[in-house]
Amino acid sequence: MPLIFILNGPNLNLLGKRQPDIYGHETLADVELACSRLAKTLNVDIRFHQSNREYELIDWIHEARESGAAIIINAAAFTHTSLAILDALKAFEGPVMEVHISNVHQREAFRHHSYVALRADGVIAGMGTEGYQLALRRAVSLIDNNTPG
Repeated sequence: MPLIFILNGPNLNLLGKRQPDIYGHETLADVELACSRLAKTLNVDIRFHQSNREYELIDWIHEARESGAAIIINAAAFTHTSLAILDALKAFEGPVMEVHISNVHQREAFRHHSYVALRADGVIAGMGTEGYQLALRRAVSLIDNNTPG
């Protein structure tokens, strides 16, 4: 079965506790459970990770180069700052989906720019935690059709 990496950046470990008016009340464990359930119905495996450390996200992207069919990434604040994550994603040959829980375009101007989007085959923002499941469906579709985003 294809393996899809779902990577989460800084502060997403506080999901459900940090700014619930923006990010909702679901925890990252809730998101992982929903993605795991959907992955079973889509006949794919997932590897779900979160880190507040940029280098760990980069290491997981490198790992995905060897064993992953797609990457779903919510790089959180690193979205707007990390050339290193962009460079790592550019070295990955499969589909990349960028996810943001909030609609970043309704927020501060600095959140409107995404380095990740320069590599992403699709961007989902403002759909709450359901965005992860939408990204998972799209990633599977891209894998199954073996076509670009």
